[in-house]
Amino acid sequence: QVSSWIETVGRRRLQETILDDSLEMLLQTQKRFREFDLVASEYCRRGQEALKRMAAWEDFPSGDVDSYRGQLQSHREQLEEFCTQLDETRHRLSETVRLYEFFDKVREGSCCTQEALRA
Repeated sequence: QVSSWIETVGRRRLQETILDDSLEMLLQTQKRFREFDLVASEYCRRGQEALKRMAAWEDFPSGDVDSYRGQLQSHREQLEEFCTQLDETRHRLSETVRLYEFFDKVREGSCCTQEALRA
């Protein structure tokens, strides 16, 4: 279920997170991302819990389990990659918002300074 969600919803939503050209648009993107992030983080948590439960099977000495070991490793890699991308997107978006807010303050201060110099 987690793997399917990552493939059908999660990756697409991460790719749709575009860092816009204005602070207003960026804040809207951040709001939408936060809603997605709550859901995606829950899927990451559920996936990690499932992998922990399944890790005991890796040591099971049966040939019947060998095919599942490969699938388990594949799911682990998929989950780790997605959770890492989610964290990186969260961080990049947060830092970009902070940068845009800083530049807005600088621009406002610059405008006020120029007006004061003209007066």
